[in-house]
Amino acid sequence: MVPPIPMSSKDRRKRVVAKPRIFSGIQPTGGFHIGNWLGAVRNWVALGNAAKESGKDAFFCVVDAHAITVPYEPKDLRVRIEELALDLVACGIDPREHTLFVQSDVPEHMELAWYLAAATPMGDLGRMTQFKDKSDGKDFVSTALFTYPILMSADILLYKATEVPVGDDQLQHLELARETSRRFNHRFGGIFPEPQPLLTKATRIMGLDGDGKMSKSKGNTIPLFDEPKAFWKKLQGAFTDPNRKGREDPGNPEICNIYTMHKELSTAEEQETVVKNCTTAGWGCYDCKMLLHANFEKEVAPLREKRKSLNVIEVREALHENSKKAREIAQETIREVRESMGLGCGLPR
Repeated sequence: MVPPIPMSSKDRRKRVVAKPRIFSGIQPTGGFHIGNWLGAVRNWVALGNAAKESGKDAFFCVVDAHAITVPYEPKDLRVRIEELALDLVACGIDPREHTLFVQSDVPEHMELAWYLAAATPMGDLGRMTQFKDKSDGKDFVSTALFTYPILMSADILLYKATEVPVGDDQLQHLELARETSRRFNHRFGGIFPEPQPLLTKATRIMGLDGDGKMSKSKGNTIPLFDEPKAFWKKLQGAFTDPNRKGREDPGNPEICNIYTMHKELSTAEEQETVVKNCTTAGWGCYDCKMLLHANFEKEVAPLREKRKSLNVIEVREALHENSKKAREIAQETIREVRESMGLGCGLPR
């Protein structure tokens, strides 16, 4: 067999995919909590539905390889992967309509990450604030924790994604992916489109204890699929406006995490009622939380029932089929990357 003739840089630049494609990933850290849902997943569902109507591709990935950057139990990880997939499907990410798959089932993610590492300065990684936060005070810090922003870049660029829904805390990593695409294209030819951020509109939900972001590691969350009584018990004890020390004290809704959630769930009229009664002490925090819980139930109850009805085997099979679809695209991208970088013997793998 005669080796293929290498393409010129000019020809390679013509191959950048112009079709709009959305990509987003989420780590399997355990069951969803209300911060995940309000801050990201509802937005995913809306974007996925809009993508279908406009003819865009939508890729949603359970990024399990990112979950091994810190110490973990292997048997627990497999359970968390499955739970996350079920949660996503229950919330409206239909694997029959969108490409929902597990990252490590497509090994090209890791292969591309190594190739991109050759075009990523160590200084860029050293400036990542999340690495500083997650490594601070730890006895063991894995190399993977330091380099995982490169894997995040690979996740996005592997599918030549043009749009990536992100929150403020992920903008730095997306900017690294954008810079990596520019640097790689300049050095090896135009392979990757430059992904654009789709900033989520939802306000960040603080923890129930009022101490920073809602996080399972801090134990300050409400699991999305908790039964109503357990859900209400956690919400009832949530931190509110620190100035409302008594029922008769007026409050400031804009600094209250409960009102932040009202802005995501309640109608405009209900929000006005909350503001009026909070600022005049017409309501206590208990009343405000009761209305919020009722509105949560309106939206979450159908999701809870759908979650109970899902067939684990069917979801697992859907993930497997979607990983094969994802690999077809991933393998084509890797073929282009290897060719542009001069890797391999010159014959198809």
